[in-house]
Amino acid sequence: MEFTYSKNKIVFDRELSNLDKLVLRFVKILHKLNIRYVIISGYIAILFGRSRNTEDVDLFIEKIDEKKMKEWWNELEKEGFWGVNVSTPQEALHEYLENNTAIRFAVQEKVIPNFEVKFTKSVYNEYSLDHPIEVFLNGEKIYTSEMELQIAYKLLLGTDKDFEDARHLYRMFKPHLNVELLQKHINEIGVKDKAEKVLWH
Repeated sequence: MEFTYSKNKIVFDRELSNLDKLVLRFVKILHKLNIRYVIISGYIAILFGRSRNTEDVDLFIEKIDEKKMKEWWNELEKEGFWGVNVSTPQEALHEYLENNTAIRFAVQEKVIPNFEVKFTKSVYNEYSLDHPIEVFLNGEKIYTSEMELQIAYKLLLGTDKDFEDARHLYRMFKPHLNVELLQKHINEIGVKDKAEKVLWH
């Protein structure tokens, strides 16, 4: 895969999958309402060429109030999405997001794939939201968190699938990674042994 990579920006073109099209459709609503977000975890490996399936796309969003939640909910419904595990914007905000529980949205009458949305709840979550990377896929913008943190976090999750995601992202972006920053995240998250096994061997 050919791409251009600068400090906070990745640009590339390729044929869009149905999942790519759905992701772009979903994040356009967030852009429209100026809601800060980052996509994390499995979809990022898929976005950059890893061949595997996923049932959900994980996002952190900034904390929003009830007015913004209602606006977002209305836009989602207008664009053909529904709340898989929530019925109203008030429930989504006060009973789920504010209690560190994810809400899920999918295309009407479907459950998979869905978008799993959470508020940030740790320093690493906050860091990912505060240090986004702009990804331009065929000219369409997606925000994700920095690759160094994506890789370290995948090591923390620790399943075989997560290890393969981490390995794929490391190999894909190795010439562009900030090695000191990657080591810092690996050490602070406590996955040095996993990095030795999955990345460095």
